[in-house]
Amino acid sequence: MESARKEGLLNQKGMVVWMVGLSGSGKSTLAQQLEKNLFEKGRLTMLLDGDNLRTGINKNLGFSDEDRIENIRRAAEVSKLFAYNGIVTICSLISPTDIVREMARKTIGDKYFEVFVDCPLEVCEKRDVKGLYHKARQGLIKDFTGIDSVFEAPQNADLVIDTSTNTIEESVEKLLKAVLPLVKL
Repeated sequence: MESARKEGLLNQKGMVVWMVGLSGSGKSTLAQQLEKNLFEKGRLTMLLDGDNLRTGINKNLGFSDEDRIENIRRAAEVSKLFAYNGIVTICSLISPTDIVREMARKTIGDKYFEVFVDCPLEVCEKRDVKGLYHKARQGLIKDFTGIDSVFEAPQNADLVIDTSTNTIEESVEKLLKAVLPLVKL
Protein backbone atom coordinates (compact mmCIF):
# COMPACT_ATOMS: atom_id res chain seq x y z
CA MET A 1 0.00 0.00 0.00
CA GLU A 2 1.37 3.41 -0.90
CA SER A 3 2.65 5.88 1.66
CA ALA A 4 0.21 8.67 0.69
CA ARG A 5 -2.81 6.50 1.56
CA LYS A 6 -1.42 5.70 4.99
CA GLU A 7 -0.58 9.35 5.57
CA GLY A 8 -4.16 10.21 4.60
CA LEU A 9 -5.49 7.73 7.14
CA LEU A 10 -3.35 9.34 9.86
CA ASN A 11 -3.95 12.87 8.55
CA GLN A 12 -0.23 13.61 8.70
CA LYS A 13 2.89 13.22 6.62
CA GLY A 14 5.50 10.77 7.85
CA MET A 15 9.01 12.06 8.37
CA VAL A 16 12.20 11.41 10.30
CA VAL A 17 13.53 14.12 12.58
CA TRP A 18 17.17 13.03 12.93
CA MET A 19 18.65 14.81 15.97
CA VAL A 20 22.44 14.79 16.22
CA GLY A 21 24.90 16.18 18.74
CA LEU A 22 27.32 15.31 21.49
CA SER A 23 26.34 13.35 24.58
CA GLY A 24 24.86 15.89 26.99
CA SER A 25 23.87 18.36 24.27
CA GLY A 26 20.17 17.92 25.04
CA LYS A 27 19.14 15.66 22.15
CA SER A 28 17.12 13.21 24.23
CA THR A 29 15.46 15.92 26.31
CA LEU A 30 14.42 17.83 23.18
CA ALA A 31 13.34 14.64 21.42
CA GLN A 32 11.10 13.67 24.35
CA GLN A 33 9.58 17.13 24.53
CA LEU A 34 9.04 17.24 20.77
CA GLU A 35 7.32 13.85 20.91
CA LYS A 36 5.07 15.01 23.77
CA ASN A 37 4.14 18.25 21.99
CA LEU A 38 3.43 16.52 18.68
CA PHE A 39 1.27 13.93 20.44
CA GLU A 40 -0.69 16.72 22.15
CA LYS A 41 -1.28 18.20 18.68
CA GLY A 42 -2.71 14.89 17.47
CA ARG A 43 0.37 13.52 15.71
CA LEU A 44 1.39 9.85 15.85
CA THR A 45 5.08 9.61 16.70
CA MET A 46 7.84 7.11 17.41
CA LEU A 47 10.93 8.01 19.41
CA LEU A 48 14.15 6.11 18.82
CA ASP A 49 17.30 6.91 20.76
CA GLY A 50 20.64 5.33 21.40
CA ASP A 51 19.52 3.84 24.70
CA ASN A 52 16.38 2.07 23.47
CA LEU A 53 18.06 0.91 20.26
CA ARG A 54 21.14 -0.45 22.05
CA THR A 55 18.99 -2.45 24.50
CA GLY A 56 16.98 -3.97 21.66
CA ILE A 57 17.67 -4.16 17.93
CA ASN A 58 21.30 -3.05 18.36
CA LYS A 59 22.18 -4.85 21.60
CA ASN A 60 24.75 -6.97 19.78
CA LEU A 61 26.76 -3.90 18.72
CA GLY A 62 29.68 -2.28 20.50
CA PHE A 63 31.37 1.04 19.85
CA SER A 64 33.93 0.14 17.19
CA ASP A 65 33.80 2.24 14.03
CA GLU A 66 32.11 -0.65 12.20
CA ASP A 67 29.52 -1.14 14.95
CA ARG A 68 28.76 2.59 15.11
CA ILE A 69 28.10 2.62 11.36
CA GLU A 70 25.87 -0.45 11.66
CA ASN A 71 24.01 1.18 14.58
CA ILE A 72 23.15 4.18 12.40
CA ARG A 73 22.33 2.02 9.38
CA ARG A 74 19.82 -0.02 11.36
CA ALA A 75 18.31 3.08 12.95
CA ALA A 76 17.90 4.69 9.51
CA GLU A 77 16.26 1.58 8.05
CA VAL A 78 13.80 1.26 10.95
CA SER A 79 13.05 5.00 10.84
CA LYS A 80 12.39 4.83 7.13
CA LEU A 81 9.82 2.06 7.69
CA PHE A 82 7.96 4.18 10.23
CA ALA A 83 8.11 7.37 8.15
CA TYR A 84 6.88 5.70 4.98
CA ASN A 85 3.90 4.44 6.99
CA GLY A 86 2.96 7.99 7.98
CA ILE A 87 4.56 8.16 11.41
CA VAL A 88 6.66 11.10 12.60
CA THR A 89 9.82 9.37 13.77
CA ILE A 90 12.22 11.20 16.06
CA CYS A 91 15.76 9.80 16.23
CA SER A 92 18.11 11.02 18.91
CA LEU A 93 21.54 9.68 17.99
CA ILE A 94 25.01 11.19 18.28
CA SER A 95 25.68 10.39 14.59
CA PRO A 96 29.25 11.65 14.88
CA THR A 97 30.44 11.83 11.27
CA ASP A 98 29.36 13.28 7.96
CA ILE A 99 29.58 9.78 6.47
CA VAL A 100 27.02 8.22 8.83
CA ARG A 101 24.66 11.19 8.57
CA GLU A 102 24.83 11.08 4.77
CA MET A 103 24.15 7.34 4.88
CA ALA A 104 21.05 8.00 7.01
CA ARG A 105 19.92 10.80 4.68
CA LYS A 106 20.31 8.58 1.60
CA THR A 107 18.54 5.65 3.28
CA ILE A 108 15.56 7.71 4.43
CA GLY A 109 15.34 9.98 1.41
CA ASP A 110 13.14 13.06 1.19
CA LYS A 111 11.52 12.36 4.58
CA TYR A 112 14.82 13.06 6.39
CA PHE A 113 15.10 16.29 8.44
CA GLU A 114 18.38 16.79 10.29
CA VAL A 115 18.56 18.81 13.49
CA PHE A 116 21.99 19.64 14.91
CA VAL A 117 21.67 20.07 18.68
CA ASP A 118 24.71 22.26 19.04
CA CYS A 119 26.37 22.63 22.41
CA PRO A 120 30.02 23.25 23.30
CA LEU A 121 31.90 20.25 24.68
CA GLU A 122 32.63 22.03 27.98
CA VAL A 123 28.89 22.63 28.55
CA CYS A 124 28.08 19.00 27.69
CA GLU A 125 30.69 17.88 30.22
CA LYS A 126 29.10 20.06 32.92
CA ARG A 127 25.69 18.50 32.17
CA ASP A 128 27.10 14.97 32.31
CA VAL A 129 24.52 13.32 34.60
CA LYS A 130 25.77 9.81 33.81
CA GLY A 131 29.42 10.67 34.51
CA LEU A 132 30.49 9.43 31.07
CA TYR A 133 32.80 12.33 30.23
CA HIS A 134 34.52 12.00 33.60
CA LYS A 135 35.09 8.29 32.98
CA ALA A 136 36.33 8.99 29.44
CA ARG A 137 38.78 11.62 30.73
CA GLN A 138 40.08 9.03 33.22
CA GLY A 139 40.55 6.53 30.41
CA LEU A 140 37.83 4.22 31.73
CA ILE A 141 35.76 4.60 28.55
CA LYS A 142 37.62 4.31 25.28
CA ASP A 143 36.59 5.92 21.97
CA PHE A 144 34.16 8.32 23.63
CA THR A 145 32.75 10.79 21.11
CA GLY A 146 34.14 14.28 21.62
CA ILE A 147 37.03 13.09 23.80
CA ASP A 148 39.06 10.46 21.94
CA SER A 149 36.65 9.76 19.09
CA VAL A 150 35.76 12.31 16.44
CA PHE A 151 32.59 14.38 16.27
CA GLU A 152 32.20 16.30 13.02
CA ALA A 153 29.72 19.13 13.47
CA PRO A 154 27.13 19.00 10.67
CA GLN A 155 27.61 21.70 8.04
CA ASN A 156 24.30 21.14 6.23
CA ALA A 157 21.76 20.46 8.97
CA ASP A 158 18.20 21.49 8.19
CA LEU A 159 17.96 23.16 11.60
CA VAL A 160 20.58 24.13 14.20
CA ILE A 161 19.60 24.68 17.82
CA ASP A 162 22.22 25.89 20.30
CA THR A 163 21.14 24.49 23.65
CA SER A 164 23.81 26.46 25.48
CA THR A 165 22.02 29.72 24.60
CA ASN A 166 18.39 28.58 24.28
CA THR A 167 16.18 27.21 27.05
CA ILE A 168 14.45 23.87 26.60
CA GLU A 169 11.20 25.72 25.95
CA GLU A 170 12.79 27.97 23.30
CA SER A 171 14.48 24.98 21.67
CA VAL A 172 11.26 22.95 21.54
CA GLU A 173 9.41 25.93 20.10
CA LYS A 174 12.00 26.19 17.31
CA LEU A 175 11.65 22.47 16.64
CA LEU A 176 7.86 22.64 16.51
CA LYS A 177 7.93 25.67 14.24
CA ALA A 178 10.16 23.76 11.79
CA VAL A 179 8.51 20.32 12.02
CA LEU A 180 4.77 21.04 12.18
CA PRO A 181 4.49 22.45 8.63
CA LEU A 182 6.34 19.38 7.31
CA VAL A 183 3.87 16.90 8.80
CA LYS A 184 0.64 18.67 7.79
CA LEU A 185 -1.28 17.18 4.89
